[in-house]
Amino acid sequence: MKELANKLFEDAAGKLNEANEQLFRPKEDIVTYTVCKNSQYAIENYLKGFLMRHGVDPSDYKTIDGLYKQCKKINKDFEKVDLSEFECKAHKLDSRYCDEVSKVSNCFDVADSLDTFLRKEKIIE
Repeated sequence: MKELANKLFEDAAGKLNEANEQLFRPKEDIVTYTVCKNSQYAIENYLKGFLMRHGVDPSDYKTIDGLYKQCKKINKDFEKVDLSEFECKAHKLDSRYCDEVSKVSNCFDVADSLDTFLRKEKIIE
């Protein structure tokens, strides 16, 4: 499971980087769908990777909220990661996306804060 967790972390970091590159473009050139989806998948993969690293099969959890709650059961410090600005947490990821720069920027910020948290906790390098 550790190898698969590492792959999820690697994929998440890649998606986060792709979203970040989009946000550095002029506002009118930002492809909001790309930022939205890459941020969503980064969040999902970080949470799934954390669960797998702790021997939990993430396939039982169908939403970001479900994954997040399970992560908090394992490590209460996950409460430091604020998902309140992430509006898709209660839905399946393939059913939602945002098309406003301000909203996708919030999603990116959530993904970035999760990345930062996992690095501080020394779960990823």
